[in-house]
Amino acid sequence: MPTLEFFYDFVSPYSYLASTRIEAEAARVGATVRYRPFLLGGVFNATGNRAPIDTAAKAAHLATDLGRWARRLGVPFAWPAKFPISTVLAMRTAFAAERARKLVPFTDAMFRAYWAQGRDISDPAVVQDVGNGLGLDGAALVAEAGNHKEALKAQTQEAVDRGSYGAPTFFVGPEMFIGNDRLDFALEALASAGKS
Repeated sequence: MPTLEFFYDFVSPYSYLASTRIEAEAARVGATVRYRPFLLGGVFNATGNRAPIDTAAKAAHLATDLGRWARRLGVPFAWPAKFPISTVLAMRTAFAAERARKLVPFTDAMFRAYWAQGRDISDPAVVQDVGNGLGLDGAALVAEAGNHKEALKAQTQEAVDRGSYGAPTFFVGPEMFIGNDRLDFALEALASAGKS
């Protein structure tokens, strides 16, 4: 069964949009999804890329584009009061959630918390509350997050080494696709891989 690797950061609105459909779309073509949390800021630093919000013309259009995508996908979207924010704690906590075999629901809940509910996911209390909402010990998850500093750095570096310069980044084997609007191309590659 082919696998779609999904590198993402909770600060990325386009990663949020992709996350709302990636499981169903991959299943439709007979594939699985491997969730790969990484630190988008680290990718930008390593590649010299910049966030859309840091380019005036892109920033002016960003909310409009995201609103269009949210309407097309039929998903909630609300621009958070604090953007951008540090997601270091949240991304490290994702590794703790993975150890608890809850990475996918944790990822979905964190994306919703930030991009649908406007919650400050840089706040440890919010991250803890999200964990608690999944039936996990949120305090233990947050406490464990510090143990995953090197894992997050390594996964970020892996993405850079493989060519990533933004989020979301998808891989189908060695083929790379970057951006929510490239997910369909990744799905086509998955469908082809499943036939071979």
